[in-house]
Amino acid sequence: MKVCIYGAGAIGGFLGARLGAQGHALCAVARGATLAALKARGMRLRLADREIQVPVAASDDPAALGPQDLVIVAVKGPGLPDVAARIAPLLGTGTLVLTAMNGVPWWFFSGMPGSCAGLKLASLDPEGALARAIPVARVIGGVVHASCKVAEPGVVAHVMGNGLIIGEPAGGISPRTARLAGELTAAGFECAASQRIQQDIWFKLWGNMTMNPISAFTGATVDRIVGDDLVSGYCLAMMKEAAAVGTAIGCPITQSGEERIDVARKLGVFKTSMLQDVEAGKPLEIDVLLTVVREIAGHVAIATPHLDALLGLTRLFARTRGLYPA
Repeated sequence: MKVCIYGAGAIGGFLGARLGAQGHALCAVARGATLAALKARGMRLRLADREIQVPVAASDDPAALGPQDLVIVAVKGPGLPDVAARIAPLLGTGTLVLTAMNGVPWWFFSGMPGSCAGLKLASLDPEGALARAIPVARVIGGVVHASCKVAEPGVVAHVMGNGLIIGEPAGGISPRTARLAGELTAAGFECAASQRIQQDIWFKLWGNMTMNPISAFTGATVDRIVGDDLVSGYCLAMMKEAAAVGTAIGCPITQSGEERIDVARKLGVFKTSMLQDVEAGKPLEIDVLLTVVREIAGHVAIATPHLDALLGLTRLFARTRGLYPA
């Protein structure tokens, strides 16, 4: 395949390097120091036992790269408007777009049954620019169960996890999804095709929508968050609210909040991605993790006072530091 990584950060580099090592023709849209590093040394992935280094055609101009078979969008939520404005040259007649991002995607209710079927999410795509630029017919949803970090520009270090879940917005396992899952498995990922990708997205969101923001404005690692009885209790209250919203939209949570806290406890001294963004002075992914949940909860008439408080605190923290729009 001709594969383009749009967003060559931690997750983009993780996916891209392995696909490139499998023999796929790899390119990337990047800027600044990352672009310079990719041009000079290719895309590099540090694993526990070895380093993968693969050639990559990199540019800050998608038009220089041309139509692809697969575009993997791995930017943070605040970067999506730029993707919408610039992705067109990468999209040929049969190009697929795999979204490998945190939180709820703009296409979440496209093809989804239930009371919110077809709901347009104003908190994510207020003018419909993303929906126009990337028609849902091209989209394969993705959930990444792996932790990586950027060791230096163009170099990604794998921390833990190797899981991928992909699926069609409309549900079911299509031939194209099965083929892509096969390619990703061949590249070394533990990849599964989902019958209802929205449920997998909501489950991951339910697990990280609390500790990510709390870590951002407290500066605490995960072990300190779960180790404080009052803070972990607050997380459990928010998870209960998010689980109720999930049930209302057809994405029930089958794990208890306490079980999820135990999973987080096993991570030990771990910095969330949002805390890493704060330390790097990058815009925060508030809308895809929190604002959209409040919007959806309003549509299904479920009160979320604990989540609302976390949204307000995180948003205020980010605004005072120039990490979220005023």
